[in-house]
Formats: sequence, structure tokens, C-alpha cells
Amino acid sequence: MIRDDLADALRAAMARAGVDAPDDIHLERPARREHGDWSTNVALATAKKAGRNPRELAADLAKVLNDEPPRHVASVEVAGPGFVNFRLNDSWLHDVLTEVVQEGVDDYARTDAGAGTKVNVEFVSTNPTGPVHAGGGRWAAYGDSLCRLLERNGYVPHREFYLNDRGVQMQLFAQSLQARKDGGTVPEGGYQGEYVAEWAAEMPEDADPLEWGYERVKRDVRETLEGMGVHFDTWFSERSMVASGAIDDTLDDLRAHGVVYDADGAVWLRTTDFGDDKDRVLVKSDGEPTYVLPDIAYHRDKFARGFDLLIDIWGADHHGYVQRLKIGVQALGHDPNELEVILGQFVTLVRGGEEVKLSKRAGDVVTLGEVLDDVGPDAARLTFLLQSIDTKQVFDIDLVRSQAMDNPVYYVQYAHARISSIERVAGERSVVREPLDGVDLSLLTHERELDVLRSLAELPDVVALACAERAPHKVTTWVRELAGRFHGFYHDCYVMGTDVPPQLTQARLWLVEAARVGLAIGLDLLGVSAPDSM
Repeated sequence: MIRDDLADALRAAMARAGVDAPDDIHLERPARREHGDWSTNVALATAKKAGRNPRELAADLAKVLNDEPPRHVASVEVAGPGFVNFRLNDSWLHDVLTEVVQEGVDDYARTDAGAGTKVNVEFVSTNPTGPVHAGGGRWAAYGDSLCRLLERNGYVPHREFYLNDRGVQMQLFAQSLQARKDGGTVPEGGYQGEYVAEWAAEMPEDADPLEWGYERVKRDVRETLEGMGVHFDTWFSERSMVASGAIDDTLDDLRAHGVVYDADGAVWLRTTDFGDDKDRVLVKSDGEPTYVLPDIAYHRDKFARGFDLLIDIWGADHHGYVQRLKIGVQALGHDPNELEVILGQFVTLVRGGEEVKLSKRAGDVVTLGEVLDDVGPDAARLTFLLQSIDTKQVFDIDLVRSQAMDNPVYYVQYAHARISSIERVAGERSVVREPLDGVDLSLLTHERELDVLRSLAELPDVVALACAERAPHKVTTWVRELAGRFHGFYHDCYVMGTDVPPQLTQARLWLVEAARVGLAIGLDLLGVSAPDSM
């Protein structure tokens, strides 16, 4: 890649200037194009140690590089207090095109940063007391896309759904089902949703409402999420830990680590030893465990299954719980950094300009299944991934449903459809794309063409950063940019026609293919299809 070539050239220039180069030379694309194509702060970073003035050192490096320019470099300039800026010939972007199409969808923008690290990613994990409501789609889209990013960066992700299938809420759900079946009144604190009445009508007369309802919920949740393209490797039951004795074993393990004590009839975890403001109860005086102990047991089980890293994706209302769970993991002897907790903000659903309330217990629920039926899984997924997970989101069903260019989902997918239309027209006109090594890519000089290639050049960095920062929305932003640049190219640069020389047609056909590869990679990372027509 061009970054490696420029870094090597800088190392050689620093050696000639008598300065030791750092192991990692930072190069980035300037925010403003007038500052060049690439920039480095290496002179600023090394000048003090070398006893040099940063700007003077930068000037020395620029002179060496301008005297013997590396491949693709048109000029090297000094900016500000000591930045070294590179202006490149268009040929570097032509090399990007070659790299994209040669590596293809399978290999371009792929890294081995994860080095086979096994990662358990737990997400959605709604209580099994009803369908996934519309806002849950954000967690589904985010978690699945994060797993796709992890996989493309060399990790081995495992998708897990945690079923909190014991406790008061399960009992209230079962009682609500039975009450609706009998034509009675739903108990106080029970579930009022219309889905309860519908499912109660399905429930056999002799069924156990707790077990039947539990299985009915699991089936509905699984089918809904799979309809969104989200498939889980494990559906983990909290009750299974009770049956296996894992919760008791975890308490014994914590005692063996000396972090548990008994007081006031309860069992406590010494969380203050790890920086918490107070110790936390693990088992209440009535012998019932608090939610802390089963959750520690659950994460203990994950580590026992051989995972190197645990990622939990929760709602922002769990903020106060993160520290104590990480302490629980640490108390068992694990590095607390082996557990990441990502907190996401909730979704406001809007329909007809009005906010739609989402509450299973109150009965005001719009299910994720309804949203998928209304707008489709592609539109839902990409919309949920437009923003960072830690920002509040408004999901406007009417906008997402519309097929207009101000709809970002339509805008992106339409770019891929246009690529397919060019390929179809080429076939109809018997225009065959020639082998790449026989095509003159230097003919690609139009700014619209070069903008498409600049976006493609950025994809490897975007994919790596989106993975490292757990930020799939960065891929969405990139996909939208590439789509916009391709639409501009489509409008201003005819690929075929009597006014287009055959050699230019060939170069542009390969540019179209490179754009197809990039869009296919980006959309796949988002779990969104790349349609051939709209």
C-alpha cells in the first residue's frame, strides 16, 4: 500500500539526515485536499530527541524526498510547525484500483489484527416475555455487524443471546397468559400487550403457561431476528446454570479467591477491594441470589468455554452495573480488560410524524417484526447503523420506507444497482471487459473517477478502525460516501458511447468493477444486500 511505500521513503530520508526513525511512522490523509494526499508528523515526533528544530528537520526530509521522489510522489512540502505533506500523481490511485480488483471481495480490506482471538459477543438478550420490540433492532444490527467486522479483522466471533429465563418477570408473563386464556384480569405488573391475547388463544388448554409461553417467545424472537439476517450461535439459558450448579460453583470459586464474606445473614462480594464505593450483595438473607451472582457465573462460564475476549452490548440504563461485573470477573482471576461492555442509547420510533411508545408491559408495543414487514430488513439494518451506538436515534418509519434519494438506504443500494445496469448494458452491446494488465488505467483522470478511487483507498483503514473502535457506523458513513461519489461518476462520466474512446471504456469498466467490490464489502459488513436492480 502507498502508506508503506511512503513510510519506507521517510525512513531512508531520516537516515540520510542522521536521525533515527521511529518504529511506527504515522501517515494520514489531510482533512483538506489542498494540503496534499498524505501527511506525516514524524519530524515533530522525533526532533526533540534528535536535538533538531522540527520545521528545519521537516525541510531537510522534504529536500531529500524531492531530490529523489519515491514512486507516485509529485512533490513534498513542509507545513505548519513541521508537517511533511505529500502530493501524489494519479498513478497511486490507479494502483489502488488494481489492488481492489485483484484482491476482490474476499481479501481486500481484510487484516489479521485479531490473530485468531476467540470473542464471545452477547447482544439483544431481551427478557423472554414477548416479541423483540422495534428498538431492539438497533442492538441486533449493531451486534451482528460488529461480529462481521471482527471476523474480517482476524478474530473468531461467536454470537450469543442470553435468556434471563428465571425470576419474577417470567412468572408475571405466565400469569398474564393464563389470565387471558381464562378471560380473567391480567395481574398487577403483568403484560397487557395484544400479543399476550393472541398467544393465549394459541396455547393448548392443558399447557403449562410458563413453559409453553417461554418456548413461544423463543420461537418468535428467533424467527424475527433471523428474518433480519441475525443468527446466533448460542442461546444461553440462565436456568441452565441453576440446574448445573454453576451458580453455587461460582460462589465457591469466589470464596476460594478470598473475595466473599458473610454479614447480616447475606453473602457479600468485597467490591471495595477493587475500587467500588461499597460492597455488593451476592446472596440475600432469604437465600435468593441477587442478579450479580448469576451474571458473574454466566461470564465465568464464557471463559470456561475458551473465549479470550467477552463483549457485552447493553442499554445505557445498565451503566451503573458495568463496574461491578468487571470486578466480579477480576475477582475470579481474569484481567478485567478481557470483558468489554458497550452501552447503547435507545431508539425513538416515529410514524406519521408522531413518536410511538414502546412498552411490552403496558401493551404499547411495535414489534421489530412489524418494522421488518413494513420497511424490509435491509432498510432497517442500515438505518440502525447510521449513527454511533452511544447516540440517541430517531427511526422514522415513513422516511425509511420511501424510495427517494434522501433515503440513505435507497441511495446506497441504488449505487450498486447502477453498477449492475452498466454491466447489463455492456453485455447487451457485446462490450467485453479486457484483461486488466492490458488496460491503460492512466486514462482515468476525471475528478469524479479519482474521487471513487480515493474512497476505495480509504476502505482498509475504515474497516480496521471500525473494528478497533467497535464502530460499525464508520462503515455506513464510508458506504454512503462511496455511493455518492459513484452517483457523481455515473452522471458525469459515460462508460460507453460513440463519444467515449474504446480504451477509456475499458478503463472505466474496471473502475466500475472496483466500485462494485468496495460496495459489496461495505454492505456485507453491514449485513445489507447489494441488489442488481431497484
